[in-house]
Amino acid sequence: MVFEVIGTPAPDRNSRVQQLAELGFTWANLENEEYWIDQLVVMSNEVYQDLIHAAAGLWQAFDKAACYVFGKRELYADLSIPEVLWDGLDRLEPNGEGFISRYARFDFTVDQAGNIKLLELNADTPTGYVEASIATPWLCKQYGLESPNGRMKELLKAAWEIEAPDYAACIAYGVHAEDTGTIDALVAHSGRKMTCVDCLDLWIDEGVVKVGADQTIQRMFALYPKEWMGVDDGGEALSYAIEEQFVHLFNPLHAVILQSKGLQALIWDLHIRQSTLFTQEEHDIIQTYMLQTFTNPILAGNYVSKSMFGREGGSVELYNELGELEYKDEAGFDTSVFFKRVYQERADLPRLTFQHGQGHLLTGLFVLNGTPCGLLGRAGGIITGNASQFVAIGVKAP
Repeated sequence: MVFEVIGTPAPDRNSRVQQLAELGFTWANLENEEYWIDQLVVMSNEVYQDLIHAAAGLWQAFDKAACYVFGKRELYADLSIPEVLWDGLDRLEPNGEGFISRYARFDFTVDQAGNIKLLELNADTPTGYVEASIATPWLCKQYGLESPNGRMKELLKAAWEIEAPDYAACIAYGVHAEDTGTIDALVAHSGRKMTCVDCLDLWIDEGVVKVGADQTIQRMFALYPKEWMGVDDGGEALSYAIEEQFVHLFNPLHAVILQSKGLQALIWDLHIRQSTLFTQEEHDIIQTYMLQTFTNPILAGNYVSKSMFGREGGSVELYNELGELEYKDEAGFDTSVFFKRVYQERADLPRLTFQHGQGHLLTGLFVLNGTPCGLLGRAGGIITGNASQFVAIGVKAP
């Protein structure tokens, strides 16, 4: 068995929630709901090493595919990237090889037999950083396990020493617990002196991004999905500011290419055509760890349909072997009203038994400054949505 659930929830949950809050994880309970599961999932070391290998190879493949997309507007359209971003994608110089995004997270399904399949890549604005970098090592230590997440702070600091943002922003900074806590932790771990602001307090004057009466922002990390610049009021003004380099945004603009699930369909298409873009080793990685993904509904059954830019499960539909709709996320917002869909071979999440009941485990793995690191567990329904819970994942000793 790959996964084992160990430990039992402490009788005094409130004191442990308070300890986590003092460390910076302030949303272990959310609106009287238990977001954090007070147990530990332990993964076999052999499968963890395989997961790191998979992530490293996939990161190279995604990077090559994104570089292949640069400058090809027909592919921007195929990937459902908003047109308002196209000029910036063409004009701005992307980061070097392997660093198009310096802050990303793969989401995998790993079954109890050790089979690893990639579900998607969030290469723009992944959350879960606090859970992975702060809460997980704390919990692993209590069970006598060394957390594989120990390098996250170091790698984040290295990334931000290069990108050098002076401001960090999210929607509802100071109000939204998770996004505020994520921003605060990133800033603390960067070691930089930075100002944290609410995205809704930003304003743009002839391309210059400002906050307050006279503060000009030139370098900013924003926990704000770039695809929404094609939808939100003010998105066009912000995209113009980025394009004209009045402001340097991190992750950089080109991370939106990696973010699109349409890139997975492109990678799969290049793979089945045995494109020389990839080495034979990379083709083997794609074949082993990726799921068949297409931009058209050509799979007869056992497939998933989801928006190219969708988060928290809001657009996900699961179809059975007969091609009939079996599950659909009804709680999240369906972003396919704005963006195209992909159709992906179905690989369900493993179901584990916790003290409070059963949950399907999603295995996240961060990629910080180009290095795979940092496990994140989410347990919930067969579709991982807003109602899913955080559970720490540790790794058995070799």
